[in-house]
Amino acid sequence: MSAQNVTTEQVYSALRKCMDPEIPVNVVDLGLIYGVQVNPENNVDIKMTMTTRGCPLHDTLVSDVKRYVGKINGIGNINVEIVWDPPWNVEKMEPNIREKMGFGKPKLRFQVDYERYQPLKKGQVSKQDDGSLILINPKQQGFMINQAIIDFWQTCDGTKTINQLTDQFSTKLGMPRQQVEQEVVQLIQQLLESELLNP
Repeated sequence: MSAQNVTTEQVYSALRKCMDPEIPVNVVDLGLIYGVQVNPENNVDIKMTMTTRGCPLHDTLVSDVKRYVGKINGIGNINVEIVWDPPWNVEKMEPNIREKMGFGKPKLRFQVDYERYQPLKKGQVSKQDDGSLILINPKQQGFMINQAIIDFWQTCDGTKTINQLTDQFSTKLGMPRQQVEQEVVQLIQQLLESELLNP
């Protein structure tokens, strides 16, 4: 047995440093953590979910969780289990965060016309010391993201409509168009909220 026992509070504290790559909120406030168990050997079992099943960011988020929790002094093995029951929804977010993000309101803050709106990227990509990537908007606010989001953001050059971007990514990912469309629209909404696209 280790001299120092790791507490669930320490694990939650580490998890609060781990931001969801799609939404600039940590995984605890977002309501993605369904449970944390620490055994006497300081091995940790974390049950978590994702905002969407088709999310291409699962691996990124799981490795981020392991990286932050792994920094706790005396930590043992870290096991992350992804669960889909109960399914995540915006009600699981911290109420004040949900309000701040504009979730749960009937209308989206940005109404987008799939046929006409041509997203145009703004801001810049920056690489952190630990190798992680962030997008920085013109107000110098940084958002942790992964390569898939950067690829998407870079294709938003003001010449393609949402429908054309969806077709492009559907072909690239080899996924059904309906599935990709929901992801693309969510991503555009989040990039608009983060001021990384021109509305």
